[in-house]
This record gives sequence, C-alpha cells and structure tokens, in this order.
Amino acid sequence: MIKDIITNRKLITKLAKNDFKQKFAGSTLGVIWAFVQPVITVLVYWIVFDKALSQGTQGTKGGIDAPFVLWLSAGIVSWFYFSEVLSAGTVVLHEYNYLVKKVVFPINVLPIVKAVSSLIVHGFFVVFTLLVAFLYGFGFTPYIFQCIYYSFAMMVLVIGLIYLTSALCVFFKDMAQLINIFLQVGIWATPIMWNFDYMVQKGSIPLWLNYVLKLNPMFYITSGYRDSIIGQTGFWTRPVMTAYFWVVTLIVFILGTHVFKKLQSQFADVL
Repeated sequence: MIKDIITNRKLITKLAKNDFKQKFAGSTLGVIWAFVQPVITVLVYWIVFDKALSQGTQGTKGGIDAPFVLWLSAGIVSWFYFSEVLSAGTVVLHEYNYLVKKVVFPINVLPIVKAVSSLIVHGFFVVFTLLVAFLYGFGFTPYIFQCIYYSFAMMVLVIGLIYLTSALCVFFKDMAQLINIFLQVGIWATPIMWNFDYMVQKGSIPLWLNYVLKLNPMFYITSGYRDSIIGQTGFWTRPVMTAYFWVVTLIVFILGTHVFKKLQSQFADVL
C-alpha cells in the first residue's frame, strides 16, 4: 500500500489540486471561502467563550498564560484539518465512484487525495495562528517547526482512519452520518475549548476522567500545537504520550489499510 502511494505521488498531487478547486467551483469568491470559514469560526468561539462566558486565559505548560483567542487557535488548527479530512475521506469512494469502476485506476490513492488537498488550508491556518501569536508578543522560536512533525503525525492518524471508514462506507452508507456525530462529540472531548488539567484543579472534572480523555490521540496533537506555538516545549519531553500516540496510530493505520485492501475487489460491484 505504501509503495503504491509513493509510486503514484504525482497522480495524488494532481488529483488533490483538482479536489481543492472543485470544492468551491461555481461560487463567486471561489477558494477564498476555504480560508474565510476557519477564521470566522475562531472569531465566533472567541466571542462566545472569552467575551460572553469570560473564560479569560488558559494556563499552558511552563506557566505561560496565553490569551484565550490564541490558546483556542493553537488547539483548533489541528481539529479543523482532522475533521475535514475524516468527513470528506469517509465518502471519497462514493465521490469518485467513476474512478473506482475503472479497472486500471489505483483506487488506494483516493483517501490520500483528501488528506493532501486539505493541507493548503491547514498551512494557511497555521500561519494565521503564528501571526496571532506574534501580535500577542510570542516571538519566533525553533519550537515552531514542531508543527511540521505534529502535522505529519496527524496525517498518518487520519489517513489510517479514512482507509477504514471509506471502505466500510461502501457497504454501510450510514457510516458517514456516524462520523459526523463522532466529530460533533469529539471537538468537546478534545482539549480545544478548555484545559483539562486546569479543570481538574478547579474541581470541574474528576482526575480519572482527565486520564480517560487524554487517551484520545488528538489530545497529543492539539497539545503539541500549543506546546510548539505557545508553551515552547519539545515533543521529546512527553515520551510516554509520544509512544502511546504512535502505537495507537500505527495500529489504526495497519487496520485501516488491511480492511481497505481486503474489501477493495468488491468496491466496483457495490458502487
């Protein structure tokens, strides 16, 4: 599977560019909407949580208190990418069913197309978050380059997931709806709107629930982005979490590609 991906990398790049353009084909502003929507979402959450509910600052590692809008942006930047790719990737075989039915087309590259096409917006939003950090006085540090590592880690995780969900969605179309529900719950079960450790200190949640919520692989990613942009902490300072994340991610990737490859011969008949 990995060999096929490397061999067809030019095809993946071409399809990813077309996929990105087609998302907004026919609209007046075109691809501009891809960049406007995440910014508006952050502004809405900022107004609701910081201004209306008075969340104030959220403590980060190293004792650094970041403004809520920056703390929120640094965490949600990864979730935007994860949720978009997982949602679109689950139905990718239905979307490109005309390619799936072609005997000679390498359909195992289609899930990768969704992951690559969303990188453009993700990169923009990372830069936007860095600009916000700069405006709040957080200077440029080498830790910022860790965002590349965390982006790669998140890509491996979500690609493994969409190999699994896209294959199952061919035979069980409700899978797409289940994924949407999962994403709606997931954004609140991931430390994006609040700091789990801070809530334990306040007594808002019990300590055992904090440990359970941290089993979510996206906890490692969102915390990593904050460590890179705000906390200025290296990923090597969390060896246990890093090892746990990669074990879970590799299991998901192996399971997803195995299921996809096993069911691949039936896709064209069912679609």
